[in-house]
Amino acid sequence: MKIGLEIHVQLPTRSKMFCPCPTDAGTPNSAICPTCLGMPGARPSLNRAALEMGLRLAKLFQCQVPERTWFSRKTYFYPDLAKHFQVTQYENPVGEHGLFDFRGKPIRIRRVHLEEDPGRIRRVGRPGEEMSLVDYNRSGIPLVEIVTEPDLSNPAEARQFLSDMLTEIRHTIGLTDDGEQSVRVDCNISVGEERVEVKNVTGLKNMERALKFELVRQTKMLRSKKPVLRETRRFDEERKVTLPARKKEFEEDYGYIGEPDLGVYNIRAMADALDEVETPLNRAKRLCDQYGIAEGTSRQLVNTSMDLCDLFEEMATASDPKTALFLVTDVISSYWARLSDDLDLGTRGKMIDTASRYGKGEINDIEARSILRGLIAPDDSVGTEKGEGTQALDDAIEAVLSSNPGIFDDYVKNERAANRLIGEVIGRTRGAYSSKEIVDRVKERLQRGP
Repeated sequence: MKIGLEIHVQLPTRSKMFCPCPTDAGTPNSAICPTCLGMPGARPSLNRAALEMGLRLAKLFQCQVPERTWFSRKTYFYPDLAKHFQVTQYENPVGEHGLFDFRGKPIRIRRVHLEEDPGRIRRVGRPGEEMSLVDYNRSGIPLVEIVTEPDLSNPAEARQFLSDMLTEIRHTIGLTDDGEQSVRVDCNISVGEERVEVKNVTGLKNMERALKFELVRQTKMLRSKKPVLRETRRFDEERKVTLPARKKEFEEDYGYIGEPDLGVYNIRAMADALDEVETPLNRAKRLCDQYGIAEGTSRQLVNTSMDLCDLFEEMATASDPKTALFLVTDVISSYWARLSDDLDLGTRGKMIDTASRYGKGEINDIEARSILRGLIAPDDSVGTEKGEGTQALDDAIEAVLSSNPGIFDDYVKNERAANRLIGEVIGRTRGAYSSKEIVDRVKERLQRGP
């Protein structure tokens, strides 16, 4: 079995590919103009941000970037295509002959090219009484299409490959967390000699389901000695089956011609000038090599947040990798969703200092956890600062004692019972007092009794 993917990613630009219409309109047909509707006399103008994003992805996939590129008209007739042609790249895309390292397996990238999206057909009404309405808001939204060679071996591998690729794409061009919904995939699959294309599949699960269905369908046909037709099919998400859509077209059926209203663009120098950033999967590999952490853990860090990785590396420098990894995975990562938007330099510095003190043995794991929890959830702790004296510390101790009335009896039986109280006080005071000062003050209070 061979599987190749044609991945269409909506680029996160503010305006469309060839006109200034916004890409985030809500009301149907509210973000349209003569250019994206292809009216006579309208002149397109290329969106530079979209071109730069396309070049960044071409470089990400190690493609050969040509000296020049241009656009073509792909002619076909469909209600959602107001111009009756789509402006795309045919002869000279922004990148060709690339490679994606999928967990040690090289997946060849045939081409990366830019194009505009057509509109959207919406079917409304009760079954049997449906009407088809056309919304042209999507018409002209910039897309990048990434075409792989048929190097994938099964549906599960294809799903994991796309997941990894989306991880890299999100970071490279700033795709939001709902990026999976901004991606449509045409799946090409062949069990025998002839291939079938399943068009416009959205979502990782749906892609895997569509491929699995085609695998079973084509296998049954071949075993029954029936021919597998080269055709285009669609995936029915409710029934989880693929259905015939139309006979498969060939490229020559589209009558490509050069787009006369757009020029030729010199892109090699632009591509060379773009700064390269470390992608999540490359960073995960570096974390494994540099800090000796497990591959699964490094992937968990980068998948959570690249900022969390930054904090881990800063804590590892201040202490050691084992200490930093323990504190990040044990406490910080579980609160990262609420912490990441509100992490100021002061709090960050205290976290790094806590890692340093724990690494040197000045505080134990209970104390380190409590300090970090106090920094993460300040509303649950007593606000104190260095130099405020001992009153705030005494107040914190009394507050903890009031919620642990049995601690006095426990302490009489075993002095280690104080450790739980000490940990909670450290958390409440958020590192405002040294651990020795807190230990001495707590034990003194416990010895006085209730």
